[in-house]
Amino acid sequence: MECLIGITGKDFVILASDNMAAHSIIAIKHDSRKQFELSNKMVMAVCGDQGDMTNYAEYIQKNMKLYEMIHGYKLTPNAAANFSRKELATALRSNPYHVNLLLGGVDDEGVPSLYFMDYLASMVKEKYAAHGYGSFFILSTMDRYYREGLSREEAIELLKKCIHEVQSRFIVSLPAFTVQIIDKDGIHKLGDIPRSGTVHKDVPAEAIHPELIAKA
Repeated sequence: MECLIGITGKDFVILASDNMAAHSIIAIKHDSRKQFELSNKMVMAVCGDQGDMTNYAEYIQKNMKLYEMIHGYKLTPNAAANFSRKELATALRSNPYHVNLLLGGVDDEGVPSLYFMDYLASMVKEKYAAHGYGSFFILSTMDRYYREGLSREEAIELLKKCIHEVQSRFIVSLPAFTVQIIDKDGIHKLGDIPRSGTVHKDVPAEAIHPELIAKA
């Protein structure tokens, strides 16, 4: 039921992930963290089993930091993607991680990269990508509106179109998406689209559970 979105622009990558943590038919919380910073110019967005998400993402995160401490330099997005894929493939033969992920980053020359990986350890470099049931709506929208060399404003508008399609057509409500932009200057948080705690852009958070909101 989860949804991840990635878009590559002229000199940046945008990653978006929904904020819902669910089990079976139950929404457990609406502020779930699904994006993990691997370096100052690289982010991994993960969806899947909640335990595996945290376990796998933090394992990759800490090992990349260890590699930097030992060797004195950071992995490039391509190297990080291949390392992440290798760990998925290794675990697949013993205790597999039930996770799908998008890895986005910018190298030292300012070239953006976006990698799509699934729980079976397949990997491909893409200009745009999506995971989850929402991808049925997102990819058709991307096919129509995406073009090479998008500006930051154009990419954000395209992302909003994709999120609007998911929230309008998908039977499961995905309240809000956390969005980050990665460029040569680092990672920039754009906040939530729409704002956190909103079931739909026209329904305020206070209308959901007023007594719980008051206690928060």
